[in-house]
Amino acid sequence: MREDLQKRFDEAAGRHGVPGAALAVWTGGELVEVATGVVNRNTGVETTPDSVFQVGSTTKVWTAALVMQLVDEGLVELDRPVRDYLPEFAVADGAEKSITVRHLLTHTGGFDGDLFEDTGRGDDCLDKFVDYLHGAGHVHEPGALFSYCNAGYCVLGAVVARVRGTTWEEAMRERLLKPLGATQWGLLPEEAILFRASAGHVGPEGTVYPSWQMPRSNAPAGSTMCLAPRELVRFGRMFLAGGVTEDGTRLLSEKSVAAMRTPQVEVPGVSGLLANRWGLGFELFDWGGEVFGHDGGTIGQSTFWRVVPGADFAIAMTVNGPGFMGLLTEVALPLIREAAGLPVPSLPVPPATPQAVDPMPYAGRYDGPAMSYEVTEADGGLEIAVIPGEFAAKAGVTPTSARFVHYSDHSFIAAEPEEGSHQTVTFVVEDGRAAYIHNGRALRRA
Repeated sequence: MREDLQKRFDEAAGRHGVPGAALAVWTGGELVEVATGVVNRNTGVETTPDSVFQVGSTTKVWTAALVMQLVDEGLVELDRPVRDYLPEFAVADGAEKSITVRHLLTHTGGFDGDLFEDTGRGDDCLDKFVDYLHGAGHVHEPGALFSYCNAGYCVLGAVVARVRGTTWEEAMRERLLKPLGATQWGLLPEEAILFRASAGHVGPEGTVYPSWQMPRSNAPAGSTMCLAPRELVRFGRMFLAGGVTEDGTRLLSEKSVAAMRTPQVEVPGVSGLLANRWGLGFELFDWGGEVFGHDGGTIGQSTFWRVVPGADFAIAMTVNGPGFMGLLTEVALPLIREAAGLPVPSLPVPPATPQAVDPMPYAGRYDGPAMSYEVTEADGGLEIAVIPGEFAAKAGVTPTSARFVHYSDHSFIAAEPEEGSHQTVTFVVEDGRAAYIHNGRALRRA
């Protein structure tokens, strides 16, 4: 299998201009690993299966596991207010009194999530970030809606650090990474540099992004963790085994593993390849059988991770620049179809004859901390302009505008693809008028 997979991986990476990528898959009781390209086009260092990539938001499942260990030990209760464990936690609208641990795990806390304040490299960075959140804006009432919230996972990391009496990084090393038997990982730059550490590549040409380190304050949400794909597969196999590692060490109770994989909240949007429900940390997919995992992205690096219990199957793929969607559709998804036997859906595409819609319920401006959307009428559909905020602009996001056509219900799809896929958005309508535009995050109508 490895030789065939290597050939497919190399050829697809070449077609799509991928700088470097690595893939690990557990299937048929065997780990198969391949890699292609370079970790950094400026240095020409070859990518190998041992290479570590920034895995972005897949980190959130690791943070959720640390929280569930506290639940197993009776040190934290999911439906208690976060302030019971972190008294200084507060947000601008005063909702902190009713925001629970479960709300943060399920992205239903209701406050602005894309807040990436750099509070320094010190061990007090999470405490400073929690203080910074006192100004976090209101999105919705706690528990009312799913809206992806990076900041909420930073708060969970602070809860872990406070209850354990240590840092999030030390808790991660001692309670998950080392007991799992993981070897290819780094939580700080000085750890990652000991390996073939991947650099992010941005733009159509895949130019090395000039800054590698992201704020430590966002580490529990995904800003710093670096892993080889095999470590995500190893982590996934622990969940397949009901919370037990390869050497028999129990890291989570079966009850906690089941809870993490149980739907907690519906996600507005186009179902299919995207998650339509969320568990406690996990994205949950309706692919003709139970599938869970999480995607991740940092500046110029992308991660795909899925686990299929019914087939004893796990896959992780990391890519350090453009071409991610090409590798996903030509290699990773076919592997799941072939090895796990699931009818994995294809990426959504616009209907051949889109239905004309009345733009009035949707037209307007929608604001969030990272970017804003301006929605206007366009040829029976909508024109959606993206206006990046300060952080997004620094990360290389530029203003764009695209025509969207009706897809289903209150969902719309871009008429033209971008980087191999058609973006979708869904409007959350209240009393006949859109209150939010939803693309995983809920942005309130201004």
